[in-house]
Amino acid sequence: MAAAMAQEAVSRTVDMVAQEARRGGEDELRLKRFLNNKPPIFKGGYDPDGAQSWIEGIERIFGVMRCLDEHRVLLGGYVLHDEANHWWGNAKQ
Repeated sequence: MAAAMAQEAVSRTVDMVAQEARRGGEDELRLKRFLNNKPPIFKGGYDPDGAQSWIEGIERIFGVMRCLDEHRVLLGGYVLHDEANHWWGNAKQ
């Protein structure tokens, strides 16, 4: 059940990213550039050091890309997996 909910949250995030990309090629290019930087994946669980490391890695990429806050939310959410993605889906509601 948790896996299905996580998959649904991933699907929603992918759908949001895809919808934005249809409005203009900029968003698609932004996602491609973000993924080309090999962002770290965060799966959740009790891992304060892992969470801090994930944040630092993501922020480093955002700084290089000069991302706006609204883009940071979408791109950061895109690399949340498993438990972290499930939590993010609930937090957005």
